[in-house]
Amino acid sequence: MTIMKNRTEVTQFILMGLTNDPGLQLALFITFLLIYIITLIGNLGMIMLILLDSRLHTPMYFFLGNLSLVDFGYSSAVTPKVMAGLLIGDKIMSYNDCATQMFFFAAFATVENFLLASMAYDRYTAVCKPLHYASSMNTSMCMCLIMACYVLGLVNVSVYTGDIFSLSFCKSNVVHHFFCDMPAVMALSCSDRHVNELVLICLASFNIFFALIIILVSYIIIFITILKMHSGSGHQKAISTCASHFTAVSIFYGTIIFMYLQPSSKHAMDTDKIVSVFYTMVIPMLNPLVYSLRNKEVKRAFMKMAKRMN
Repeated sequence: MTIMKNRTEVTQFILMGLTNDPGLQLALFITFLLIYIITLIGNLGMIMLILLDSRLHTPMYFFLGNLSLVDFGYSSAVTPKVMAGLLIGDKIMSYNDCATQMFFFAAFATVENFLLASMAYDRYTAVCKPLHYASSMNTSMCMCLIMACYVLGLVNVSVYTGDIFSLSFCKSNVVHHFFCDMPAVMALSCSDRHVNELVLICLASFNIFFALIIILVSYIIIFITILKMHSGSGHQKAISTCASHFTAVSIFYGTIIFMYLQPSSKHAMDTDKIVSVFYTMVIPMLNPLVYSLRNKEVKRAFMKMAKRMN
């Protein structure tokens, strides 16, 4: 990734962080450390379970394994730097480091956006076309969907970061955030950023709503199919199949829409910081918990692995 240094006088950014209160900084460091440890154990543990247990070698868990990988990635792009800032006051990021952090965070978040849509299609096929599920969601189909998620994520984030770092930064270099988030960095530009802001909002809106349409249409058809089922056990099985994914979708899109689908001039930085803590640190921790606590197959795989270790 080439950073256009000749377009800017700023060589580093200073992150304001969450607080300057020493007492709060220690408390937040301990809290974020615990969250990050749970995130690592939860997501990497989920990946290991899926790889090692043959009963989890199905399309649903293939997507779930990639979701865990993505959650681990975008949490790791932000959380260690935040903890370093809280513990030793390291709040300075070079121009290139800021762009790199933004690139990887946005890449993983965008991949998750498309991945959740792919998982909704998978659930639609499982519930609405069970007899054709094995042939429809075969290995090649799953690989194509996953590759599309990663390629679209990388292409989009290249536009995002290129759009922002093509601006000039010649005044303040103080980012009113705890990481190099797109709206916070763009707000520092001394260029006319209206076109760049419009590009960012339009592209983010298209990506989010494209994925949401796929998810909503899939779930509308799923719910109609469930209502037509005559078996009570069929109802319960279909609902349990979709409940975890629906929960993850609601949490992810609720925060993303709040953060990115508004002009930067309307962002309240303190509110953004609170919401950002939720989606950069809490959501990656919650996803493996949501899927494991509601999933009997994951629980069985975990118990099986625990017995092997003993």
